[in-house]
Amino acid sequence: MTFLSRAIRALAFLPAFASLPLAAQDVAAPPAASANALPEPKYLAPDDPWIYRGTDIPVDPEWQFGEMPNGLRYAVRENGVPPGQVSIRVRIGAGSLYERKGEAGFAHLLEHLTYRESKYLGFGQAIPTFQRWGAAFGSDTNAETTPTHTVYKLTLPNAQPDTLREAVRLLSGMIREPVLSKADLAADVPIVLAERRDRVGPDLRIADASRETFFKGLRLADHAVIGTVADLQGATPKAVRAFHQRWYRPDNTTISAVGDVDPKVLARLIEEYFGDWQNQGEKASRPDFGTPQAPAAADPANPVGQTTVMVEPGQPRSMTYAYMRPYVQVTDNMELNRNRLIDAVGEAIINRRLETRARNGGKYLYAAVDHQDISHSASATFVSFAPLDADWQGALADVRSVIADALATPPSQEEIDREVAGLDVSFTNQVEQSTIQAGSQLADDIVQAVDIGEAVGTPDLFLKVFRQSQDRFTPQAVFDHTRKLFDANVIRAFYVTPDAGEASDEQLGAALREMSDADGSARLEGKALSFADLPPIGEAKDPVATKPLGIYEIKQLDYANGVKAMVWNSGNEPGRVTVRVRFGSGWRGFTGDTAVYAHLGEMALVSAGEGMLGQEELERVTAGRKMSFDFHIENGAFVFEGLTRQADLADQLYLFAEKLAHPRWDKQPIERALASAKLAYDSYDLAPGSVLNRDLEYLLSNSDPRFATPGPAALDKATAAGMQAAWEPLLKQGPIEVDVFGDVDVAAATAAISKTFGALPPREPLPASVLARSVDFPTGGGAPVVLRHGGDPEQAAAVIAWPTGGGSAALPESRKIDLLARIFSNRMIDALREKAGSSYSPQVVSDWPTDVPGGGRIIALAQLQPGQVQPFFTTAKTIAADLARNGPSDEDLRRAAEPMAQMITRLQTGHTFWLNQLQGATTDPNLVANLRSLLRDYTQTPKEELETLAQKYLLPDKAFEVAVLPREKIR
Repeated sequence: MTFLSRAIRALAFLPAFASLPLAAQDVAAPPAASANALPEPKYLAPDDPWIYRGTDIPVDPEWQFGEMPNGLRYAVRENGVPPGQVSIRVRIGAGSLYERKGEAGFAHLLEHLTYRESKYLGFGQAIPTFQRWGAAFGSDTNAETTPTHTVYKLTLPNAQPDTLREAVRLLSGMIREPVLSKADLAADVPIVLAERRDRVGPDLRIADASRETFFKGLRLADHAVIGTVADLQGATPKAVRAFHQRWYRPDNTTISAVGDVDPKVLARLIEEYFGDWQNQGEKASRPDFGTPQAPAAADPANPVGQTTVMVEPGQPRSMTYAYMRPYVQVTDNMELNRNRLIDAVGEAIINRRLETRARNGGKYLYAAVDHQDISHSASATFVSFAPLDADWQGALADVRSVIADALATPPSQEEIDREVAGLDVSFTNQVEQSTIQAGSQLADDIVQAVDIGEAVGTPDLFLKVFRQSQDRFTPQAVFDHTRKLFDANVIRAFYVTPDAGEASDEQLGAALREMSDADGSARLEGKALSFADLPPIGEAKDPVATKPLGIYEIKQLDYANGVKAMVWNSGNEPGRVTVRVRFGSGWRGFTGDTAVYAHLGEMALVSAGEGMLGQEELERVTAGRKMSFDFHIENGAFVFEGLTRQADLADQLYLFAEKLAHPRWDKQPIERALASAKLAYDSYDLAPGSVLNRDLEYLLSNSDPRFATPGPAALDKATAAGMQAAWEPLLKQGPIEVDVFGDVDVAAATAAISKTFGALPPREPLPASVLARSVDFPTGGGAPVVLRHGGDPEQAAAVIAWPTGGGSAALPESRKIDLLARIFSNRMIDALREKAGSSYSPQVVSDWPTDVPGGGRIIALAQLQPGQVQPFFTTAKTIAADLARNGPSDEDLRRAAEPMAQMITRLQTGHTFWLNQLQGATTDPNLVANLRSLLRDYTQTPKEELETLAQKYLLPDKAFEVAVLPREKIR
């Protein structure tokens, strides 16, 4: 059962928005289409909702279902989150598993061809048309192909009645009558090949080899979604049309439509534009997907079958073995879901034990168990782990011993209660937030339910079922369900190693056939831990000043120790609170000598512990709570962030404050982070994108050693003691801002901040040397910096960047530069993807830090073939020069500004939008002052001003170029 959120029109524009010159008047929510404008739908069936046939799952009354005489089924629902939006999904029940010989990749190719040209849309007009309506390419306008289906997705942010009607009409023409001409194939096959080329390399080779191992004898083994070069290049209009005619039929199509409109309007439009679609001939039979089978000679008690060892130089070691069973289409009902809950508890207990073993001297970096039903082909329990070194047998034995213990002895009630408490929080939170679930997610959920052949249900039903099942979560029941997860027709295994000769297929099979000793040392022991058991941060101090920020009802709190805070009850997001703590110096606090500890800090600062809490105690004290603890570094600040709820807010704040008050430096999490970084480093060399991930920030920061990815030499020198020495002073320095936004009780939040951050000692000032550190841009105008990768010889990447600025004083200009970058990006997509077919996803982005005075850039990048690198630079510089000489066209502005306007209109209904805009506002008045022009800057900037900005920033002598090319000698 796919439990869905009940979304109602509870989320509207925030009431104080009209007090800002910024938005509500500029982009208003559209009037909802009226059902009175259309005839009544003929095929809505309230007494026979097709998705609930054969199940005892209660019908969700928010959904309305219809089934037309031609066999097309639809589901429609009203949802006003966000206001004015309608999301439509068209699912075709055929993916790559439905392809015949010579058609490898056709299901996915049809995705592209469907958007290329169709009955009502000319060549290449679909995406620009939807952009003019405010639908952003990639997020609002997209499609997906899987082994079992193809789904077309359109979200209209501003669904005016006429626009909605036209959108359904255009979609009907796309699905029913794509043109599929030679010209269309000539345009789209290169794009698909470019997409495939971007993936070529170790990741794709590993994915293909593992799929062939685990699904040997099944259709899934040799039906990759992306297809083969030969079949894609050999595609003809006749062959592609044959696939389309075979599977693109009304009786193989499901449509879900959800939005801020009467659902009868959605139903009637679907019926109007899809009702006369006729099936041609008999429906083709679904291919036989196959069943996993063990070799005839396999031991029935331990049926080890296919095992594969793959050598990939530079790749970190990883192993997965799977307990494979035949796929069985279940009858979705209440009892099935009660049993799944017990399965989930058993799986969670094993995963917690595996993590405990890894922390306490296990021979693997991580391990996890995951049960999946895969593509209607197999049901499998996968066990995945990463050996720390070449002793893969020892790592495998460690993992198997934990699982053997779970299969030998029931878990304790304490372990069960811990996982049940976590599930309860999760399900409760889903109920609390059900009124604000976006319509796009609801539409996707119907598609997913259809794909797996199950029904849908509400979050409150799921919570009810869960709580009524409490007496089922007994040690014996969890034990029995856990054992079933490891029953198998066949066991298969796949191991990736960088070193030839380390293992063979036969050795891997032999290791799995050996008996495994049960080891219960990772079982949960010890009493529960409560925040009430922890000492206070210090003496609570009330704020010395409380004042309105000047935006909505946001309050600013100032404390005597220098801490400042913002608190806001957004009033429209039940059960959702974000806590963000910004403090200290950020990247400015590091030098080249200490930079390795900045990178390690993002991996291990939190897990190194605090006060009385090591990593295990942190998990114990947060069990059954909605709390999180994320950490990252920005240019001018360190950031803690957690998603919580009002009931857990005080303790969430305690965790953050205690890390600053009493940091802990447990050795094991730091050493584990070091091991992880070392294992990953060689893999950066294996593809152009990985090389850019490793080196681009370093190069664009004028080779600043702070931003160099630490290599083996730096990692070998790093220690837990060095980590403490680098970080301990940084945690004491610089201002603190605590932001609490969402569904909060302002008085209670204020009291909690006073008990935690208000109780901290005064902060040490940031040293002048730290404040003086900047991020510089390299000298431009020269030849490209050439980097080399050791991957596929047909892969390359190119980057060209220009320096801009930074800081909050020029925020309006930064937004206009962002708009200019989006125009630039659309032109790059048109030139490199749509016309040349040389790159699948070229993009242009603007990065403008607000917390430091410089460091901004416009960056254009693409992955392509080596021979296309120089044309990329030529194209980018030509577009830049044209924007500086002529500015953008009216069409450029429509395609970039309208999606921005709609995105802002949607995002502003959530508190995180305002948090992102206002973070730092307690000390920087520019953030409040410049907020008022935000929508105007993005959507009403004249093209003449954008031309001036292009002249200012897109200067040829400032452009810095990077090319990533294959090594001359390829392995």
